[in-house]
Amino acid sequence: MRHILLMAAAVGLVLAAAAAGAPAQAQEPKPPENWPRFLGPNGRAVVQGVTFPATWTNADYAWTADLPGGGHSSAVVWGDRLFITSGDQKTATRTIQCYRAAEGTLVWTKAYSGSPCRQNSLNAYAATTPALDAERLYVSWATPERYIVVALTHAGDEVWRLDLGPWKSQHGYGQSPMVVGDTVILTNDQQGPSFIVALDAATGKMRWKAGRPGKEKAAYAVPCLFQPPTGSPYLIVMSKAAGVAGLDPATGRQLWQVPDAMPERVVSSPTLAGDLVLGTCGTGGRGRHVVAVRPPALPGGQAEVAWTVTKNAPYVPTSIWHKGRVLLWSDKGVVSCVKADSGDVIWSERLGGGTYYASPILVGDKVYNTSTKGKMVVLKMGDAFERLGDVDLGEKCHATPAVAGGRMFLRTWSRLMCLPAEK
Repeated sequence: MRHILLMAAAVGLVLAAAAAGAPAQAQEPKPPENWPRFLGPNGRAVVQGVTFPATWTNADYAWTADLPGGGHSSAVVWGDRLFITSGDQKTATRTIQCYRAAEGTLVWTKAYSGSPCRQNSLNAYAATTPALDAERLYVSWATPERYIVVALTHAGDEVWRLDLGPWKSQHGYGQSPMVVGDTVILTNDQQGPSFIVALDAATGKMRWKAGRPGKEKAAYAVPCLFQPPTGSPYLIVMSKAAGVAGLDPATGRQLWQVPDAMPERVVSSPTLAGDLVLGTCGTGGRGRHVVAVRPPALPGGQAEVAWTVTKNAPYVPTSIWHKGRVLLWSDKGVVSCVKADSGDVIWSERLGGGTYYASPILVGDKVYNTSTKGKMVVLKMGDAFERLGDVDLGEKCHATPAVAGGRMFLRTWSRLMCLPAEK
């Protein structure tokens, strides 16, 4: 009972901080001090109360660091500690590093040996973003033989390690963990026996395990929490095999499902859009569908599809919602602003500059995203297309920026950069 009460309290704090459900009442925005998972608090990728420039040069970085390997994972930050992973593409050795967020001083490094395995050429051995809480860092990776989850203290000491069994997929591993209360949530939607687990954050002991249908296509969406107008929050999960569903985060029990909502492979993570949840799916390197699902407002109610967009849909990048608008950033560089309540297109523009596998983030009224060639594009979030700036980050990039403590942390294939906020 104690862990359920702790989880409920923490869920309430997460949802309040992230404004995850119905639109919150007006309040003074506060920039995040922590960036604890992929796409930030509750996967919202929206930051208010701080601004960054639309263009900059290398001289504007507070610090930079060369990483010991390559990767597509994003940084996570808790207070004055930043954590980042890298991988050696020849040996499959995975390295975890901790830096001081303000000055970029390396605090510690920990390496885990591995065995090379087949994966998509666009994947990497450091493809997934870790998760954080006030005490520990949670890192996951997988090979065809085993699915490993490791918990470390912020000082780099291993607390526990767990093997969740074999991992089978066409393109390799890419599922990032998240923390809910005192549990670590990990999805395991693969080409075989699939499930979602909640692990005790302190011990690694399994709290619950929810079975999932396994089909021919693995899914990579990182869950988030959705707060309905009444009742407890839903853990939002999505895959081609199971569609879009809401689970009880305390028990893993499925509360509702739209089983056929995702007709193709799911790579991007869910986007919370007021009273809707958005998901995207695709195939062949291209997005095919954006689907908006309306979760039930009351316990025991039915979820429904509110609208669907098929033109210029994202596949890998996760979308952004803000003030009734959704920004869809397709892999091919077409960005569209649509109405959140209907999916009607307000504007759509082709950016050029290559392919985009990173996800955009919104800081103030500026949207930041980077092409695979390392070209950062900055747009204005609004009802008219406005390109504010372009920045060359110097090498290829699939990683989404992180923002915490008045700093933006940019990760390219083998470098880490810290950009201070505007004063």
